Formats: sequence, structure tokens, C-alpha cells
Amino acid sequence: MHDIVIDELETHLSGGAVLKLASRAFYEHLDACPPCRAEVAEMDSLSLLVRELRPADDSTAVPQPSLGFYSRVRYRIVEDQRREAWGLFAPGAVFFRRIAFASLLLLAGLGSFLVSRESAFSGADAASIMAQHDPVADHSAADRDRLLVTLASYHE
Repeated sequence: MHDIVIDELETHLSGGAVLKLASRAFYEHLDACPPCRAEVAEMDSLSLLVRELRPADDSTAVPQPSLGFYSRVRYRIVEDQRREAWGLFAPGAVFFRRIAFASLLLLAGLGSFLVSRESAFSGADAASIMAQHDPVADHSAADRDRLLVTLASYHE
């Protein structure tokens, strides 16, 4: 918006007397400048909308908000404060349900892995290890240690 329009609007809003020369220049500028004309027209339409909010009679009655307005405002304020203050520490019930579900899936996956791994070592009891041991062959120290641990932990 150009300075001439801003000056004229400020003079009008301050309640000062409008000079004929300034008003004529103001209207001439509006005739020549489409962007300023559109902006002043938009301000005029907003002014009409605000005038419609006045009560029909000239009483000093204040318009009342619709039913539930205050509770909706309170709820939005509380929700905004909760989001700003806690962030990740209070994400809501949906987040914790998802965490619980993911934990259960992880537990089921680890359980099935351990069960399948245990079945792979099912033939590793002491009798089968001793049957596989060849006393004539030269065994490394790790094989001897494994055989001793197996024999020490063998219970019948």
C-alpha cells in the first residue's frame, strides 16, 4: 500500500478532519492504483462484517458465545501446553499401545529364535559327546576343555 493511502487511513482512524485536498488525492490515487483499491475494498468489507457483530438494538448487551465454547478453548489450551511442556515424555495413549505391541513382537521373535537355536543343540548331551570322542586322535586343548566341562555337568 502506498504512503498516500496509509496517511489518509491514519488521519481517518485518528478522528482528524479530512482535508478536501488530501481526500481528492486519495481518491485519485485509488482510481489509478488497482492494488491499493483492492486493499481498501477488502478493508471496507471487513469493516462491514465487524459492524454486523453489533447487537440489533443499541443496548450494551454483549453477544454470548455458543454452547461449549469455553470448554473447547480450555481443552485446546491444555493440549497445547501439554504438547509444548512434555513433548516426548507425554505422547499419549496411542504411543504407549504401539510401544507395548512392538515389545510383544520383539519378545515373540526372540523366543522363537531361542527355541530354534536350542533344537539345533539337542544332540549335544554328554553321552553323544563321549561317543564321538576318539582317544587315539590328537585333539586340541579346546576340545579337551569342552569334554571336561560336559563330563563335569553331566547328571543322570
